[in-house]
Amino acid sequence: MHPAKKDYYTGIALAVLATIIWSGNFVISRAVNQQIPPVSLAFYRWALATVLIAPLAYKKFTEQKQIVFQNWKYLFWVSLSGITLFNTFVYVAGHYTSAINMALIGTTSSPIFATVMAIIFLKERLNIFRITGILICIAGIILLLSQGSWEKLASFTFSTGDLWILAGALAFAVYNILVRKKPAGITPVNFLFVIFFFGTLLLLPAYIIERNLTPAVQWNGSIIGSVVYLGLGTSVISFLCWNAALQKLGTGTTVLFGNLIPIFSTLEAVWLLGEKITDIHIISGLLVIGGLILANTMQRKKTNA
Repeated sequence: MHPAKKDYYTGIALAVLATIIWSGNFVISRAVNQQIPPVSLAFYRWALATVLIAPLAYKKFTEQKQIVFQNWKYLFWVSLSGITLFNTFVYVAGHYTSAINMALIGTTSSPIFATVMAIIFLKERLNIFRITGILICIAGIILLLSQGSWEKLASFTFSTGDLWILAGALAFAVYNILVRKKPAGITPVNFLFVIFFFGTLLLLPAYIIERNLTPAVQWNGSIIGSVVYLGLGTSVISFLCWNAALQKLGTGTTVLFGNLIPIFSTLEAVWLLGEKITDIHIISGLLVIGGLILANTMQRKKTNA
């Protein structure tokens, strides 16, 4: 297989794996929503992720600390957008708005934000195949979230929580753009260690304030397991996969795979929570996957031609 084609398919596999793990974030956040305040959940998640990845990054960090310090401003903005703000906003939104609003706004707006930013700042090309693919993905997600009911769509309104999730989607879009500008001298694992550590430090003031204003967390096996899943799975493993996919596929292509998250979340809900899968789930899943194929494969064929 040609190296370029191998990189392409590897990038797809990494992006899909990241979304599978990330989709569990919604199940976990719902399970502990009333047990851990949002900022504390984010702080424990990233603090654990920093500890877990530190042994893997220690050697490279000592070798590359000079270039890290030289690029501290860039690393600040990456950490702020992708670590400090993104999931914290999602966790806060969960206290104010419904899951349908969170998924609809967050899943559809972040790829659009990132695609527009990639066109403006990275000069990526947007053709008819990608536009059509994005629209098909959005249609599939709207079908899934509305369960085919026009009444649900007609009654959709923005709330305080909707604005929080919209802010989170924008923060993640900014992160996706900034990652493409990662200094070549910083290895992927060291890069994650630095932004995890920096992002956790930026969360610390808000965590201290929240801890003084809310009841103490009553730790149990469920909460500990949830934090471990978030810290190891949705942080270390998913971010390694996602950042590698961004490098192999580009921002505009990779962010489209975020549309798979509600599909995988549905499958996980069926598996873990015993929820029923319907024809709407199947049809919407096929639409999203079809949109991804059109936006990626057809665009690739056109470029090669």
